[in-house]
Amino acid sequence: MADVKNVTTGEVRMSFVHLTKPYAYEQGQDEVYSVTCLLPKSDVATKQRIDAAIEAAKQKGKDDKWGGVIPPICTDPIHDGDGVKADGTPFGPECKGCWVFTAKCKPENYKPEVVDAYNNPIINGSEIYSGMYGRVNFTAFPYIYTGKKGVGFSLGPVQKTRDGEVLGGGNTPTAAAAFGAPADNGQFSGLL
Repeated sequence: MADVKNVTTGEVRMSFVHLTKPYAYEQGQDEVYSVTCLLPKSDVATKQRIDAAIEAAKQKGKDDKWGGVIPPICTDPIHDGDGVKADGTPFGPECKGCWVFTAKCKPENYKPEVVDAYNNPIINGSEIYSGMYGRVNFTAFPYIYTGKKGVGFSLGPVQKTRDGEVLGGGNTPTAAAAFGAPADNGQFSGLL
């Protein structure tokens, strides 16, 4: 029987992609592999599987971690991209019309496999970036951490299905735009 806590999404857009190297969001935090997923609200089937995984994780937490009771305030890992973040600021425009959630894992536990649409490993790290589209596998789990109780998503393998417009980085020019065409006038000959 399949584990209802394990979900493979339909196609999502990926943001805050840290799949090739672990990253700490704040100084002093543990570095983790992570990806934030923007799931279109039109993908009702994936959302239903995610909701079922969250409920199954809450039941597991009730039985294994939370002393037989699902806490009245249980941190939910999925957010409405049309709403506001926990700090009260709105989500970015790329989140509109989407459910937003993050899956992560500690490097000592697992390094996520990242594959292309044909399940071939992606070796070139430049092909993995915020803005690409793909499918993400994760497992919902209950936790208790510094007094907070909730459900998190443990990251599994990731499949890139197609390229998308890069998110973040602002208006960084390409090298060709920044430096122009190379001039063969010998002006750089002493630099090498």
